[in-house]
Amino acid sequence: MEFLKELQKDIRYIEGLHACINCGTCTAICPAAAVSDYDPRIIVDTVQRATEMDIIQLLKSDTIWYCGECLSCKTRCPRDNTPGYIIQALRALSIETGLFVESRQGQKQLAIKRTVGDHILQYGYCVYIDEVNTDMYPEQGPVWDWLSQNRAHILERLGASYKKEQSGTLRNTSAESLNDLRRIFEETGGTQRFDKIEKHSAQKADELGIEFQTGKDKYFDYLYEGDQK
Repeated sequence: MEFLKELQKDIRYIEGLHACINCGTCTAICPAAAVSDYDPRIIVDTVQRATEMDIIQLLKSDTIWYCGECLSCKTRCPRDNTPGYIIQALRALSIETGLFVESRQGQKQLAIKRTVGDHILQYGYCVYIDEVNTDMYPEQGPVWDWLSQNRAHILERLGASYKKEQSGTLRNTSAESLNDLRRIFEETGGTQRFDKIEKHSAQKADELGIEFQTGKDKYFDYLYEGDQK
């Protein structure tokens, strides 16, 4: 595969890169650059140089996974570039080629897929209250444990529609709507992308000698908790 040519086919690359003058405005406005070793200016400059080896190194790097995709960069660039779009194109190609598993941050795409991604298709929500616990999210604290244990009663008093077939907060998403969501994912390539994340992650887990199954398995624990150990 010619990685540069594949990247240049992506509409986000086409719309995101016009003529970078390396001024650094994107980095100055970037929230991620303020709190991490991340510099969108360098990424855009690297892509603009357009060497195959540079693109491959980016696809294998942690760097492309630090962006929060807020697109603050789009609002400030004096040459109408959008580094956030370029990042989206790089991420898509990294997953498509399986190179995302070569970086620690890239590997975590499986954890995101098995939480946010799967929750959308299972519940119709990105974050669903039944899946939030202090084992995974200790920052929620003991108050959350109490809320979780008593959620049916509390949510009823708050007027939510938790697990009910009616309009309102936390209502059950209808089977028809969930089927529509799955069809959208299939038509837009989301399902295929999820499959590739699972496939390449399984290969990486085998390479690392870590058990790989489904859900919150040993490899998921390695991705989710590894940096804390």
